[in-house]
Amino acid sequence: MLDRDLAELYGVPTKRLNEQVKRNKKRFPKDFMFQLNKEEFDILKSHFATSSWVGVRKLPNAFTENGVAMLSSVLNSDTAIQVNIQIMRVFNKMREMAIGYAELKRRIDQLEERYDKHFKIIFDAIKKLISPPKKPIKKIGFLSERK
Repeated sequence: MLDRDLAELYGVPTKRLNEQVKRNKKRFPKDFMFQLNKEEFDILKSHFATSSWVGVRKLPNAFTENGVAMLSSVLNSDTAIQVNIQIMRVFNKMREMAIGYAELKRRIDQLEERYDKHFKIIFDAIKKLISPPKKPIKKIGFLSERK
């Protein structure tokens, strides 16, 4: 997302948003935020029918998902604070779900291990019943010779 769109969402002027980014540069590595180059900006402008980009003195900053989350922690508007709180709640909920999935996987593995043993015994018994004997059975009794 672009800085001006995020500024509007967070209820702060674009200038204020970019000031906070500059003051907290270490919080915004390249995979969180980058500045559009002239070519990218021209392409972006060409996609909009209205000329709302006229008068832009500085190329806009673009923020990734992580950058948007980081912005909510460095901005001090009421909206930014609420966004930050919601992000923290979502992260906690995701961690709880991940722990729940790990526990469920562990239980399934235990069931498979337990029942695989039982099924192995059954399958081994069935194989013995349907397979021919390994040693030839000795015939009991006398053989008569007939010609």
